[in-house]
Amino acid sequence: MAEACFTAAAARDVRAAIASLAAESPATARALRNGIKTAGRRIGTDPESGLQSLVLADEPIRFLVLTGFPYVMVYDAGAQPALILRMLHGASDLPELFGP
Repeated sequence: MAEACFTAAAARDVRAAIASLAAESPATARALRNGIKTAGRRIGTDPESGLQSLVLADEPIRFLVLTGFPYVMVYDAGAQPALILRMLHGASDLPELFGP
């Protein structure tokens, strides 16, 4: 089964999110880690499964919301294997992050 790769920035995002949850709820942090693994496999096997938003980013950048968590995986569906660029909190100002 193919898995997506993570950029250094995405790996930092993942570590920070898990660490912030672990202090309050280790079980929730483990569930987030499992959700990230599942999303990585999904993106790797079906890169077109995420949402496209031409308002935020040009093709082939896509977005996948992590089920049960307020995080969005931002990834390059055209890379081989698919490349997760960032994992951002849903409350982030995405247009500002992706603007010119």
